[in-house]
Amino acid sequence: MTTAFYSDERCFWHGGGNYAFTLPVGGLVQPMAMGLPENPETKRRLRNLIEVTGLAGHLSMRGADAATDADLLRVHPEHYLSAFKAASDAGGGELGLRTPFGKGGYEIAALSAGLATAALRAVLKGEVQNAYALSRPPGHHCTADFPNGFCLLNNIAIAIRAAQADGLARRVAVVDWDVHHGNGTEAIFYDDPDVLTISLHQERNYPLDTGGVEATGTGAGQGFNLNLPLPPGTGHKGYLHAMERVVLPALDRFQPEAIIVACGYDAAAVDPLGRMLCTADTFRQLTKAVMAAADRLCGGRLVLVHEGGYSEVYVPFCGHAVLEELSGAPAHAPDPMAPTLEKRQPDARFDAFVTDWIDEAARQLGI
Repeated sequence: MTTAFYSDERCFWHGGGNYAFTLPVGGLVQPMAMGLPENPETKRRLRNLIEVTGLAGHLSMRGADAATDADLLRVHPEHYLSAFKAASDAGGGELGLRTPFGKGGYEIAALSAGLATAALRAVLKGEVQNAYALSRPPGHHCTADFPNGFCLLNNIAIAIRAAQADGLARRVAVVDWDVHHGNGTEAIFYDDPDVLTISLHQERNYPLDTGGVEATGTGAGQGFNLNLPLPPGTGHKGYLHAMERVVLPALDRFQPEAIIVACGYDAAAVDPLGRMLCTADTFRQLTKAVMAAADRLCGGRLVLVHEGGYSEVYVPFCGHAVLEELSGAPAHAPDPMAPTLEKRQPDARFDAFVTDWIDEAARQLGI
């Protein structure tokens, strides 16, 4: 098995602007040293960790060109791209909600999309078995013409449309386990029966007004968008039940030619932007399950694209666990927080409540 790992130092140079956590600086809101929680250190420390443990030596370490204008225009209208480029050239700004960028932000966002696009192309062409794109800025909140939630271009949507245009695949499934609803990816493919979008997320976290179980697509895309909002406090057992009860049956029913995971780590127990209780092993087991689905359904063709995750200390260990599973490599980074987080998992009563919650959602979704 060969696993490709796509990254580029320039993606870590994307600037988050004049924010304090998720609030614009001004009035009584004081500036912070790092500004937005979406900062480069979570991703850079993941790349550092795989190099220090030797895992990088078992991966095909790659870069990629920026997504082309043609790639971007299949998803984002020209008026948005022009406004983004003009603001970027002029020194930066903000065009949507919580999406500030500095000079050169357009080129960095296009590079982030290019990493995801190259990863999917490599897998579909059979160059590698699977791939991981360390994309930054992230993408799953960006709709066709409105950037929000730290996302300036929709990396996964751009990759899918490029693969379809190249004739490499038609039916693609997206599994989004970021703690926040993948509203941008949902919106872009909402009427498209060739792209199945599945989002597991904390109920009413972000955005507040999307992600309900009743949103299942429209027109020809009816039934091809599945949302599974989960109650705050959902832990390891709840996420694995969600995968087993909803995600895997939906993938079996859809029969994709490739699977892409919107791989956020903000459902981890110590993340500042989530209230879930996942551990590094949770993400390992989720990866194991989706790999088995890919092996069963589409020749193992699987791509993971990095989305959120805001604990500088813990994201690297979650990502390392995922890459260990994805590659089958012997390099290992023991989870330093496992003893603590295992004790913080929900009790049996809450796990039973979450199981019932998921089963009811599955019933509503017809699964």
